Amino acid sequence: MSPLHSFAQRLARALNCLGTPGFPDAMCSAVGELVAAEDISLILFRVGQLPTVEFNTPRESGDTSSLESYLRRAFLLDPYYRAATVEHQYGVFRLKALAPHGFKSSEYYRTWYRNNGLSDECGLLIPVEGGSMNLSLGMTSAGQTFSERSLKLLRELYPIIEAAIQRHWAEAASPRGEDSSLQRRMEASLHAFGSSVLTRREQQITGMVLLGNSTRLIAEKLAISTETVKLHRKHAYAKLDISSQAELFSLFMQALTHSEGEEGVDPLIALHSPTAAS
Repeated sequence: MSPLHSFAQRLARALNCLGTPGFPDAMCSAVGELVAAEDISLILFRVGQLPTVEFNTPRESGDTSSLESYLRRAFLLDPYYRAATVEHQYGVFRLKALAPHGFKSSEYYRTWYRNNGLSDECGLLIPVEGGSMNLSLGMTSAGQTFSERSLKLLRELYPIIEAAIQRHWAEAASPRGEDSSLQRRMEASLHAFGSSVLTRREQQITGMVLLGNSTRLIAEKLAISTETVKLHRKHAYAKLDISSQAELFSLFMQALTHSEGEEGVDPLIALHSPTAAS
């Protein structure tokens, strides 16, 4: 049986599950088998809310700590999240197509992403009512990557996958009351991080470092020299009382924990308040 024939059969079963709790599993199984993905997640990004996992391949270890960390705070730095919710890019993307140069050297990659054990990742970013969806396909075997043939298949079948997912989540993506501003508050904290102690340029550069941009790429984006980037970063680290990217990432995550996300208010203020210290 050809991969497309098998996919068609599985897709038919998924379509029969539209509007039922069985749809996410059926849909993910169909797409995952098509490209022999070893790890599959379906993550919903609702406007103004924290992401929710609609489907995730069970891990043999049963360890969910990395995923929980992602859902609480780390998602703000995820290239797929930012592509869908900030830049409104939709379609089929390998991680390397979205991640900035230097992403694998970023603290986000080292402390969270690499712990997932993925050797390659491809995401289908889909707009849905009230938000967007990432159908994330991963390879976990060492050296295993998605072939160009697999990527071509996904791109050709994207419209029908998109239509099915949009139909199922036509109402599920609506905001849920009191949590509706949480994501917005966290984004505000990211934008204001360091503003109470850093210059605008220093703040801009530390934010780009957090997102995984290399020194060279930051210099290109800001039209300044790499030496100027390094100097601003050195001054920013000194003001923040840190000495490495690892400490910057840790400080940012701590600040998010204490911040209430007031527009324009540096989350470091809440972190260093007497209440937080106690």
